[in-house]
Amino acid sequence: MKTLGQEAKLYYSDGHFEIMVPGDYVICSVTARKIHLNQLKYWSVDNQEAYINCETAFKKHQAMCN
Repeated sequence: MKTLGQEAKLYYSDGHFEIMVPGDYVICSVTARKIHLNQLKYWSVDNQEAYINCETAFKKHQAMCN
């Protein structure tokens, strides 16, 4: 498996993201796991943070609503 290099900095929008600082991955705000940019599917526009999967994104959303 390829080693991931540098962390990217992104701006998250509805349905897409912009790369502000080039890199290979971002960090999941809940699990602190690396997410390769090719695998990034879940993020919060309001919170400007990434999530490793839909379950994690849902749990974060639930926690913020309580």
